[in-house]
Amino acid sequence: MNANLNGKKVAVIGLGISNISVIGYLLKHDLRHLSVFDTRTNPPYVDELPRGVDLNLGPLNGELLTQFDILVVSPGISIHLPEIEAAAQSGAQIIGDIELFAFEAKAPIIGITGSNGKSTVTALVTAMAQRAGIKTAVGANFGIAVFDILLPKAELYVLELSSFELETTYSLALTAGTILNVSEDHLDRYGGDIEKYAEAKQRLYRHCSRIIANRNDARTAPKVGKAWATFGLDNADYGREVTTKGTFLTKNGRRVFNCRDLVICGTHNELNAAAAMALADAAGIPEDAQLEALRTFPGLEHRCQLVRVLDGVSFYNDSKATNVASAQAAIEGLCGRHRNGIILLAGGLGKGQDFSPLKEYLGNEVSMMFCFGRDADKLLSLDPDYTRPALNLRQALNEAFEMAVPGQAILLSPACASFDQFKGFEERGRIFVNLVTHLESRRD
Repeated sequence: MNANLNGKKVAVIGLGISNISVIGYLLKHDLRHLSVFDTRTNPPYVDELPRGVDLNLGPLNGELLTQFDILVVSPGISIHLPEIEAAAQSGAQIIGDIELFAFEAKAPIIGITGSNGKSTVTALVTAMAQRAGIKTAVGANFGIAVFDILLPKAELYVLELSSFELETTYSLALTAGTILNVSEDHLDRYGGDIEKYAEAKQRLYRHCSRIIANRNDARTAPKVGKAWATFGLDNADYGREVTTKGTFLTKNGRRVFNCRDLVICGTHNELNAAAAMALADAAGIPEDAQLEALRTFPGLEHRCQLVRVLDGVSFYNDSKATNVASAQAAIEGLCGRHRNGIILLAGGLGKGQDFSPLKEYLGNEVSMMFCFGRDADKLLSLDPDYTRPALNLRQALNEAFEMAVPGQAILLSPACASFDQFKGFEERGRIFVNLVTHLESRRD
């Protein structure tokens, strides 16, 4: 892409939080024309638009879009819409805010993507850098628009990047980057083809100096070139070693950290920690800062978050688990802590996923699964002996608590998106936490 925007006719497609930030950036350039489009008739952030910006609401006008030089497309909008593809065929450049950011950022950048765990690893790497006294800015899919973190004094940027953001990224040069894992997610956007989804994530490696791959997931290996380092379940390179004295994080077989000192729990979080250490080493963050961050990092909300222990039953909020692989990771991470098993609360919008991998846990690690939401029937069909229907999250929780015995866990790990009944996974998680907080002891 040509970084010079002056004299260009630019269309911003989608009024999401990232593009509101982009508009302010674009207005600093001598554009020939700037227009904003959104398919919704009453989108958010309209009131934040600068006065005088040309705003177009409702269905996209494909003929009009072909008249622009550049389309800056929100990650939530598919670049394969006919109107956007027509503009591309007419010569328009289709980019996103990350591509524009790539030309402005002067400090080194660490990039993190994956189906699961990317927010945790992003936050953990940021904590490591900050422990080392490095002025670090974090954003992108993490919830803060990149043009809101573009700071002259930043010494390091840590970006969580979704496949949607990577689709419109061409020039992003990373000091270090990783694809943590690739599992079924967002397949409705990729025509049900996981390889197309993986291909979008591979764009992270295009201009990455030090690639960190997951040696237990072949889809994370670079298609071109070699990985600088790998992480995985064994003690080769960056990994872990399970011994009679406990589980340790390792670097090339050297034990560096006892996992009992991690606040975040589960095998998946041990892998997240190994990946974070690899990224930190690749970026030159000292090891002592890494280890101190591992000891103190509290984890993120809605990600295997222990909410409460009541009557000997532990309640976990893993609302961020919007796909099957994430729910599997939570189950496997917690089952060792709860020998009496897990009662799983699951359901929502399945996004075209195959739920069958959850079946192996039913009657084993998972003693019962309460199913709610639009795709509840698909979950219920996995095994009628170990599944129960629920009208909503409240009923699922109440019935699970009635069934639970001391030593068990009640785990909200829905394996589905939340938009059928909630505004997002955050709202789903907050409601769950509120419901759990107000449960009364059965012993009273």
